[in-house]
Amino acid sequence: MAVVRTSDVTFDSTEHTANTLVDMYGTGFGGKATGRYRIARKLVCDLMGRRRLYAEDIQALARAVLERGFVLIDMESFFVVLSANAFVNYRRANRESIPDAPRPGVTENGSEAE
Repeated sequence: MAVVRTSDVTFDSTEHTANTLVDMYGTGFGGKATGRYRIARKLVCDLMGRRRLYAEDIQALARAVLERGFVLIDMESFFVVLSANAFVNYRRANRESIPDAPRPGVTENGSEAE
């Protein structure tokens, strides 16, 4: 099997780590049967076989996790893994809910632009 390199992190280590993070979502630990969790940066480095993670590494990992239906959030000293479905029922902001948002075709005084 050929190994594709992205920066210094191999494609295989990124994919392996993404699979591990996703599998952990469905595994019971920390008093919960399944669900969102946080994981220390050091543990992610260990999973990837790295001493450090660079922006490109995190971006590649986040994309791999997203492809599996999950979201990886970088909180600097740890990461959070959530199901992408967690956001489906969030309320949606529209133009009318944003104070002072410019509206196409409407001037500042509220009249229709010509």
